[in-house]
Amino acid sequence: MGINLAYIVACVFFILGIKKLNKPQTARRGNFLSALGMLIAVTAVFFENDVVQSWTTSNWLQNGYLWCFAGILIGSAVGWIWAKKVKMTGMPELVALFNGFGGLASALVAFAQRDEGVLTVVDATAVCATILIGSMAFTGSMLAWGKLSEKIPGRAIVFKGQKPLNGILLLAVIAAAVVYVLPNTDGDLKFMAVITLSALSLILGLTVVLPIGGGDMPVVISLMNSLSGVAAAAAGFMIANTALIVAGCLVGASGIVLTIIMCKAMNRSIGNLLFSGFGSAQAASKKGPQTEPKAISAEDAFMILEAAQSVVFVPGYGMAVAQAQHVIKELAEKLEANGAEVSFAIHPVAGRMPGHMNVLLAEADIPYEQLKTMDEMNPAMPAQDVAIVIGANDVVNPAAETDPSSPIYGMPIVKAYEAKTVFVLKRGKGRGFSGIENELFCMQNALMIYGDAKATISALSGEFADA
Repeated sequence: MGINLAYIVACVFFILGIKKLNKPQTARRGNFLSALGMLIAVTAVFFENDVVQSWTTSNWLQNGYLWCFAGILIGSAVGWIWAKKVKMTGMPELVALFNGFGGLASALVAFAQRDEGVLTVVDATAVCATILIGSMAFTGSMLAWGKLSEKIPGRAIVFKGQKPLNGILLLAVIAAAVVYVLPNTDGDLKFMAVITLSALSLILGLTVVLPIGGGDMPVVISLMNSLSGVAAAAAGFMIANTALIVAGCLVGASGIVLTIIMCKAMNRSIGNLLFSGFGSAQAASKKGPQTEPKAISAEDAFMILEAAQSVVFVPGYGMAVAQAQHVIKELAEKLEANGAEVSFAIHPVAGRMPGHMNVLLAEADIPYEQLKTMDEMNPAMPAQDVAIVIGANDVVNPAAETDPSSPIYGMPIVKAYEAKTVFVLKRGKGRGFSGIENELFCMQNALMIYGDAKATISALSGEFADA
């Protein structure tokens, strides 16, 4: 009874934690509540009757409990150091790794349970499902991490016969699962089937994510998060652990809801995300700008900003790379002191993970009331004197509305091009992460300010100080 009560308390903390993650002001508290719930759930496991009995009747090392405690201590130390050292620009990669290792943990639990007594057909099916989903989440997340960190090419990698290959792999996985699940299968054959299932599932995770371009990595992270949750729920069902089932279902459901929301924000389906090859060399070689962008200096830009009565910032991954959020706040305060109304337009998939821009801006203590969604800001965009685009690309690209041949055609965008003047802060003339040219850069009202975004914003802020 006491153990079940502990699991219920842990589940309540999970739900409250997720609820509080929906606002930057309460997100830290939500994260703490979720972590506390997991601590309660993990502690409760060691007070299960069969575990307590084995403590007193068997050797700890023989039963693996010493390894459990060693793993908890080592994992906690690694997690603590990693979380302390990682930069905000590395947060998407860190989340991808967390998703991957979560899936791997579930797959390993299932693999360890493969010959636990005589498994029923239902339990054997749960083993196969956990291995499949967990393994795919692991290798898919590792590939997403590689693309996000640019250790491998970020573009979509498409080759002839890719979709048939994925189909063959999936059929082979199903065949191996059927061999394992059948009750009269020989023990050695069962072992070979589960090994084959594991290996093919790992490969399938790679081949599914390989044709997805870097511009879609925020959605991939969300999808892999959902898969890791589903794998955890399946593992919980397999070992009859209530807290693991609930936690997995919460993560799986919230992850897939977020994935659908983000796909909707790009006017695409999950199927299109997985199978279209968006961001490949072929997809990226569409019609691009026909004129040269106009470049100005920070000093010239200041003269326009000084007279502006309304300014909107449109942040993207470039802001994260430059760590410019704090100097942006400083410039925003000086603009407000000069009489301008300041706001921020946040696209749902700006950056490289869900909510990336909101987290960075909240870190700089920018008032939450100034953070506007794309739908809130777009109707007011024509009235803005200046729009400052900081490292964003596809999410402000007018080709989504004007060029039917563009891979992003139909995707809702922040309509920065409708502002009276647009400043685009970029390091150089290169394309965005998805490899698509941006028509905004060559429009009549657009002015490019090349260089590091943090240095540029600091220069603009300095001009106000000198004025």
